[in-house]
Amino acid sequence: MTSPFVSVRELATMLDGPLENRPVVFDASFELLKPEFDGDYRTDSGRPGWLAGHIRGSQHVDVSTQFSDRDAPTHYAHVSPDAVAHELARLGVSATTPVAIYDTSETMWASRLWYLLDWIGVNARVLDGGLDAWQAAGHPLDHGEAAAPDPVPAWEPTKVRDAWVSKEELLARSESDSRPLVCGLPSASFHGSVPSRYARRGHIPGSVNVSSRDLFAADGTVKGENELREAYVTEGVTGDDEVLLYCGGGISAAANAITLAELGVTAVRIYDGSLEEWAADALLPLETS
Repeated sequence: MTSPFVSVRELATMLDGPLENRPVVFDASFELLKPEFDGDYRTDSGRPGWLAGHIRGSQHVDVSTQFSDRDAPTHYAHVSPDAVAHELARLGVSATTPVAIYDTSETMWASRLWYLLDWIGVNARVLDGGLDAWQAAGHPLDHGEAAAPDPVPAWEPTKVRDAWVSKEELLARSESDSRPLVCGLPSASFHGSVPSRYARRGHIPGSVNVSSRDLFAADGTVKGENELREAYVTEGVTGDDEVLLYCGGGISAAANAITLAELGVTAVRIYDGSLEEWAADALLPLETS
């Protein structure tokens, strides 16, 4: 199985290799600012950081606008497979073009873009350790604007997999359903002991907590197989059943998805609306214990 992560050494070799094998590189950096009070929802674009320094040949993409449904009631609802493919074609990516993704946002946004591309069968991988790892290895950065990519002909995705779970499906789950429901938020957010960006604090009843941030080492690289597996198995996630994932808005959950893929667990689906949608409905239960 090919890892969904690509190392700095691998990426550098590919970028120096034959033109036909070079991946398109996306910087997916974006910032969700830490809430200071309940309902405090603030963001910052990652584009200024990209302009200040980026991997050569990379393009900055804004997942919140370029790959999200801006007419949806939640911030990062996925668009259709055709819409993803259309935007990729505009950015120079065909159905067979390899893609490498990185960020400066704890791999969360790179993972979200990876999940969207993997959903429609694109050969995408996330740079292990992100931009910090690239710099730590001594690779120089480019600065300022870059030439716009040449678009490729429009294409239709043919390998779309089942990747999403809805609020309605979660509400219809029976108590005997063995599929784990995993929240990827930090423990304090899961238990509701810190301010939330959303309408109410807490977690969906019956869910377990595997914080996606705890699956990466201090230097931003993904933890080893044994540590990853232990983090999931401790919460009853063995990979024997499909895994349902959520977080605040479907972003941290994507980091859970990619670490599960690193373990060979690919039967996963993300609840896109996550707590932004769930907490907004006062009739739906939340737990803080």
